[in-house]
Amino acid sequence: MKFALQRCCTTPIFLKQYETSTNAILEKLDVDLVDIETFNCCGYPLRNQNARAYILASARNLSLAEREHLDIMTFCNCCYGSLRNVNHLMKENPSVRSETNLKLKKEGLRYEGGVDIRHLLGLLYKDIGVQEIKKHVVRKFHDLRIATHYGCHLLRPTPIIQFDNPTSPTIFDQLVEMTGAESISWSKKLECCGSPMWGVNEELSLDLLEQKIKNALGAGADYFCVACSYCQIQFDRVQKMLIQRRKMERHLPSILYTQLLGLSLGIDENQLGLADNELDVTGVKAFLSEAM
Repeated sequence: MKFALQRCCTTPIFLKQYETSTNAILEKLDVDLVDIETFNCCGYPLRNQNARAYILASARNLSLAEREHLDIMTFCNCCYGSLRNVNHLMKENPSVRSETNLKLKKEGLRYEGGVDIRHLLGLLYKDIGVQEIKKHVVRKFHDLRIATHYGCHLLRPTPIIQFDNPTSPTIFDQLVEMTGAESISWSKKLECCGSPMWGVNEELSLDLLEQKIKNALGAGADYFCVACSYCQIQFDRVQKMLIQRRKMERHLPSILYTQLLGLSLGIDENQLGLADNELDVTGVKAFLSEAM
């Protein structure tokens, strides 16, 4: 199983552990990731400023992957949403496709619509499958209560994203429970984490984050678990700022799903980058025991 990897622009700077832990679990599961060196940003930061540049950025990566006869896999919700949205636009809008292909022609590229885009969670759940992954599980969590957070771009807009039921998703929860952990029910599970407001209205961003922390704690969570780069930065790095600014007595650390699954697969915690999280998540190891 081989995929072209669309990397996230933020992870090399703020979240290297997401890259290393993703590489580690997919190597364990015999998935080959190909780095296409000429890939660029998916264009997401330009979406509301220059629509043509946004479309060209994603279409270019789709064309590069298509030239290599590879589908694209990404662990970033924003990249996933952008690539799927542009793929949809290029297929459904002939004028957009014609204009974009004219620009791509300058590099000898052409979009033909022959590439599919997968999110890491979709790859694990739909392509590899829970039963197959279970064969590689060597340790399971016990009495660990997890608040899963899907992230906005993984679920909406539904006709384009096509990942899971946007009002009652279960895929991420099933993947968490495969490790032996319990995915708890909490009322603010599908609400925005506040990350899009960071740098625009930081007090609002912190308000949204604080509400989610209190709600998850009230539901009995031991950890957040996410599979979105920006959500993890919000729950980890920004939560650390929130604790300091508002003198919060309780907090809720956030572990990446790749770290959670990696521990269950028996991968070394250093390879998974547990110590690189801003808020300590190493205590999660206390919930592990040998798989039965």
